[in-house]
Amino acid sequence: MKDKDTGKLNINSTQYTTRLSNKFINRKPWSPADPGRIISYIPGTILDILVSEGQVVEKGKDLIILEAMKMQNFMKSTLGGAIKSIRVKKGDKVGKGTVLLEIEPD
Repeated sequence: MKDKDTGKLNINSTQYTTRLSNKFINRKPWSPADPGRIISYIPGTILDILVSEGQVVEKGKDLIILEAMKMQNFMKSTLGGAIKSIRVKKGDKVGKGTVLLEIEPD
């Protein structure tokens, strides 16, 4: 089986020769998440920002209150460090996957 659309696919250390779609060929490669980027995991509204740029925070500190589906979600720091940038304002509506703020690790 040799065709311009065929390629090797590795699943659990087993090599398969199969037809690959253009979507698969042009996909964005996987990269690990950046622990310094706080990202919304659900669409919602920013109720409050509890930190300011340059402020030093510890792991687990509340950073932002995100209201989604009538619930208040406290976004917490995933690591200790200084707040590098805040990319949202109070009252902003954000979608899933929006970068809310960035932390510069210690």
